[in-house]
Amino acid sequence: MMKRPIVQEPQNITDYPNNNTIFAVWKFKQNAAVKNAFQELCGLVANLNHSFTIRVPDGRSSCVMGIGYDAWIQLSLPKPLPRELKNFEAISGSKHVAVATPGDLHFHLRGTDMSVCFDMMSAITQVLSPVADCLEEVHGFRYWDGRSILGFVDGTENPIGDQRQFFATVGEEDPAYKGGSYLFVQKYLHNMQDWTKLPVEAQEKVIGRYKMSDIEMPDEVKPDNSHSALAALEDEYGNELKIVRDNMPFGSPAKNEVGTYFIAYANTFSTTRKMLERMFIGVPEGNYDRILDFSTAQTGSLFFAPSLNVLKAYSAEDTAQGNNS
Repeated sequence: MMKRPIVQEPQNITDYPNNNTIFAVWKFKQNAAVKNAFQELCGLVANLNHSFTIRVPDGRSSCVMGIGYDAWIQLSLPKPLPRELKNFEAISGSKHVAVATPGDLHFHLRGTDMSVCFDMMSAITQVLSPVADCLEEVHGFRYWDGRSILGFVDGTENPIGDQRQFFATVGEEDPAYKGGSYLFVQKYLHNMQDWTKLPVEAQEKVIGRYKMSDIEMPDEVKPDNSHSALAALEDEYGNELKIVRDNMPFGSPAKNEVGTYFIAYANTFSTTRKMLERMFIGVPEGNYDRILDFSTAQTGSLFFAPSLNVLKAYSAEDTAQGNNS
């Protein structure tokens, strides 16, 4: 009997942004026995996705796990590694820095109801807390019609339809990791005091779009150091290169801490890094992204989100079956 080819099923990385999100970065404790916890976690991620799909069928709930370079080595995951997985290296421009911060595992939890995200985070914490520390836990929310706290619609240039899968997931160029995705995150804090002092027309020139309509400015009007100008990227043949952003705003107004959690899924990290270099170093050098004068990167970490097939292969249940066969 002919065997069916194995189809690599990606994690739910191409889901559209939901109303509520929890982002979490974990770091393994020194000398902790992490492999058993990781195996349990791999099965848990699959179970959480399946469970909430049934419990909240219209909720578009999802749990995505990314693995950092150091964790990949510590867990003795397959070699060679995904081709571009390494620790993120800081990018320093003339004025602003895309900092590099540690992280072994990243979780991206989405749901129309925060109850879903809360329960998923609680289940993950129960498994991880004995062996890891949570360095970041950011609760994001949908702000009006998908706008950032700065007041502009976020992610307008995101791929849509089939393009999301094309730009977000690894293909035949790295067949061992087909269906996986390079996951990069940064937590930005916004200087709202200075931002709100700008007239709307000045804010629009920083972003490169009109605020109310979300229409991009014509090239002859849009400044070359605007966010939309520097975030656009093409290859040597003039083909547009894209990433799938799933940014969410977060904040505590009473503490004067509001910001954007930037999260990018891509089939290659080099695309994301080129965009960051254009933003922080500038084109030409020194002509950096003006949005950075009002937004400071507090974190910066790279992970790889393997396909669900890979996670299932490392789950405690499948590992036990393999040992008993």
